Amino acid sequence: MRTRVKLGVAVAAGLLLAGGQAMAKEYKVGVLLPFSGVYAGLGSHIENGFKLGLEHYGADLGENSVTIVRSDTEAKPAASLAKAKKMVLQDKVDVLMGVVSSAVLGGMRDFVHNSGTPLIVANAGNDHMTGEKCSPNIIRVSFSNSQINRPVGTWLANQGVKSAYLMAPDYAAGHQMMEAFKSTFTAAGGKIVGEAYPPLKGTKDYGPYITAAKAAQPDAIYTFFAGGAAITFVKQYHDFGVKKDIPLYGAGFLTSAAYVHVQGEAADGTVAALHYVPAIDTPENKKFQDAYQAAHGKTGSEFAVAGYDAAHLIVQAIKQADGDEEAFKAALSKVQFNGPRGPLRIDPATNNVVQNIYLFKNEFKDGKVVQTILDTIPDVQDAPNGCSM
Repeated sequence: MRTRVKLGVAVAAGLLLAGGQAMAKEYKVGVLLPFSGVYAGLGSHIENGFKLGLEHYGADLGENSVTIVRSDTEAKPAASLAKAKKMVLQDKVDVLMGVVSSAVLGGMRDFVHNSGTPLIVANAGNDHMTGEKCSPNIIRVSFSNSQINRPVGTWLANQGVKSAYLMAPDYAAGHQMMEAFKSTFTAAGGKIVGEAYPPLKGTKDYGPYITAAKAAQPDAIYTFFAGGAAITFVKQYHDFGVKKDIPLYGAGFLTSAAYVHVQGEAADGTVAALHYVPAIDTPENKKFQDAYQAAHGKTGSEFAVAGYDAAHLIVQAIKQADGDEEAFKAALSKVQFNGPRGPLRIDPATNNVVQNIYLFKNEFKDGKVVQTILDTIPDVQDAPNGCSM
């Protein structure tokens, strides 16, 4: 499916730019997102944010234009790879954007690396893709799994928390996030008193895991859950009454703006960390939230912001490239700006995003959840972790 986004003045094919030095260029963006299946909601948020970003930042491209070539990955690695190949080899896209699942990103990695076509990652947080499996063609504007959780271990220890019980789904992201937290928490003097990794798929009853965590008597429980699993876990944690004795902390997807309204009162008191919170008080975030809510009738989430910032990045690179294909590719990893999340830049050593991490508290007030920022950890940057460009 193709969507034409006209940016600037429309011109006939072959018309020269002013001065006769360069041709007006149509930039094709291959949007690879899940529009069906378990991650369809996240794909929708990212696409909505991406289109809004094109509206906000792409109106001043002169005679250049942007065309979206859109495809449903279904979050399936084999299908996603086939669709990426079609976009690059047949549709001749200039850049790919999207990818929610780390498994999908892993499956596409070698093709993207060898194709010469850049991929702007708008979600998948697998550490290896900007670590030992990094590529000059893979640029991440979302987060890495370690980046979000590593600062929290030190922060929580500094709040006087001496022991923690860890819980996350049993797959790569869950383990990477818990390992990142564990490394800094223990280095700051904290003690891990237990860990549990429920199956990613099929777990509906977290009661046995919550009971085991309570029995370990930690000062805090630190978790990562996302999507439907996060909604279920937070509600069951509340129902079991554990929160009054053991506070709940976690990576911010636990109480994402995308679905915290569904969790409602159950989210009250939970403290989490993320690279974006709707409560960020800046002109850039107000502009984004006002426009997103007007267009979609709901709060813009971290997923929508990733799409929005991906559009900003691509547009800025187009402006810098002045129609030159190689200059456009080179510019993608050099763009930096202030967006809804705050300052954003790409680390040239890894092609991973460098950004603030926000600690925030969820409070149930007047029938809705209010998220208040407690602390900001600025300019969080991953080590190369085996990356060699």
